[in-house]
Amino acid sequence: MFRNMSIMKEVKICCNLLQKTYIRQGLAESMRNRFVHQVSRQLTANSHHDNQSVREKRSKMFDDEKERQLNLIPRIEKIEVQYEGQPENVLLYLNKDMSTPFNMCQHIGEMLMERSALALVNGQLWDMHRPLEEDCTVKLLHFHDQDPFHVNRAFWRSCSFMLSAAIDLAFKDDILVELHSFPAPNVSSGSFVADADIKCGHDWTPSKQELQVFSSIMHKFCEQNLKFERLVVSSSLAEEMFQDNQYKSKQIPSIAANFNNKITLYRIGDYVDISGGPMVGNTSFLGRRCTVSAAHKISHDGTNMYRFQGVALPKGVHLNHVAYSILEERSSRINMAGLQTTSKPSPA
Repeated sequence: MFRNMSIMKEVKICCNLLQKTYIRQGLAESMRNRFVHQVSRQLTANSHHDNQSVREKRSKMFDDEKERQLNLIPRIEKIEVQYEGQPENVLLYLNKDMSTPFNMCQHIGEMLMERSALALVNGQLWDMHRPLEEDCTVKLLHFHDQDPFHVNRAFWRSCSFMLSAAIDLAFKDDILVELHSFPAPNVSSGSFVADADIKCGHDWTPSKQELQVFSSIMHKFCEQNLKFERLVVSSSLAEEMFQDNQYKSKQIPSIAANFNNKITLYRIGDYVDISGGPMVGNTSFLGRRCTVSAAHKISHDGTNMYRFQGVALPKGVHLNHVAYSILEERSSRINMAGLQTTSKPSPA
């Protein structure tokens, strides 16, 4: 459950909007949806879990494992962290396996705290809230860099993660949601993506108002300024965390085989999912323009699902209404990433 309860009130309003829009579509549509909800409630009852309880279980396991790993640190050791960049180069002594690039920014200045979306640690892309492991040189990346390629990819990946969380939150608990995956970020595709198996059949065609619900939830994430928390866990723990999701359960062994039997998790609020990362520092990097523009009917290995797609601008990046409308229209076209291949899964 989110620590700030105001977002839950907003989510309930959004959920109610999802229900009310069905009424406007006529009696026949209402009767069809009533049947769909009855089937969905039966599926949820048979599964013995709902969306909220699954989120809370995973989040608690995330907290427990994070605390366990912190307790493994025998004593506080200092490391040399050489920051290179504006306003000036600085040498700092920080705590090994505890201090992060964001903590470094706190020592240097508020400007770096606000604009730094990603770090380069000894030349390796690094999350802002990922602990530093050794003596290192750190550079900070932001959206106004001369070449923001890596920051843009991290932003797109983060938007897919936030969209997945929005899908998980938007539906009432009588409609079970199983998130499938989101493909590797490709900004040039025109849309960020999240695929989900929504247990209400495959007849639902979301209206514009319903799609706005998902956009609204993403905006609420932005207002909450939730940090992307990273945690690497064993494949066995990941399998236990995601035993309620048949798709993640199948993906975990293949991912672990390529990453030394480890799985990288991220969390915002109480939503936990699998991703190779990196992500931007926190959800506030999502700008005022964010649109979930489409939910296409797709199939993964013969299972009917929905592919949710959207487009967004980072904070501080501005575009006029006409130009953004063109991006919205483009983002609504079906994004075929991952739908034309049968390659082994890998974390996005």
